[in-house]
Amino acid sequence: MADSQNAPETERVETLWDQNQTRGDQAPPAGTSGWRGGINRGDWTMFAAIAAIALAIGIVNALSGAQDAAWRGGSYDVGRRLFWEFSSIVVILLLLPIPVLVVRRIRRARSLAARIGIAAAALLVFSALHIIGMVGLRKLVLWLAGSAYDFRFSLTTVLYEFRKDAVTAALLGATIWLIESRRELRAAAYTTMSAPTAPPEQPSSQSIWLRDGASRIRVAPRDILWVASAGNYIEYSLANGTQHLIRGTLAATETDLARFAIVRVHRTRLANLDRVSGVDFKPSGDFELTFDNGQTLGGSRRYRPAVASLGGRTEPV
Repeated sequence: MADSQNAPETERVETLWDQNQTRGDQAPPAGTSGWRGGINRGDWTMFAAIAAIALAIGIVNALSGAQDAAWRGGSYDVGRRLFWEFSSIVVILLLLPIPVLVVRRIRRARSLAARIGIAAAALLVFSALHIIGMVGLRKLVLWLAGSAYDFRFSLTTVLYEFRKDAVTAALLGATIWLIESRRELRAAAYTTMSAPTAPPEQPSSQSIWLRDGASRIRVAPRDILWVASAGNYIEYSLANGTQHLIRGTLAATETDLARFAIVRVHRTRLANLDRVSGVDFKPSGDFELTFDNGQTLGGSRRYRPAVASLGGRTEPV
């Protein structure tokens, strides 16, 4: 703790270097500018592409299945096979927003365990909804046509459908992941290219923002007398007598404040040399700084060269 006089109660805040951002300066995160659930208008192109690919695959599967059945001596009933394929594809396309939102949620998750948990839960929900929707659609269409559909519900049948759903979900997830990655790269490149170039500021015109959650306190470097370490925190002592406690290290703070002539004068302290009105060198090698408001701060002999030339005087031998 610094050698201050009549120090008032400190405030715990965090530093935030001068950032003059107005509302609307930051681009909205991907996937949150459109539908309430996170699907935006740009996703329609992705949905259309996936739908086209799925329909093409369904047609090929139906034709191949009918041809295989004919080769085995059965009937070439391509219409029935197209109905089975398309009834499944329609439900998958209706459920497509689910894997889109899940992929975006997984990309935001930080831990591998969280990503695996989200993916596993989403797969179970996706497969259950697909099976229920597919069976319901088939029953409805065949009922309207005067026929009936028997799903032959059993554990074996459910596992068979689940295995196919797992492969489908994995392919959809990988495709959406690649599309999202490409979209983020393009957005980042556009932001970088369109960001205005701010004119360089002189150090004297810069400010330091001390932040406590949503609250900010703007401090001019000129108003800082000294900065001292206090455990895991840094204490700013200002000329008006107030003190602010922020989380950080003295080494990082020293690097940030060096441009303001705020230098280390002790293992645990930094001093603003522009506010020093006098320095008293002790026979032991230590020294004492006097600031222009009358407060004093002690320094150690190790950092004596930093203040040796203050006032144009030569340090004593």
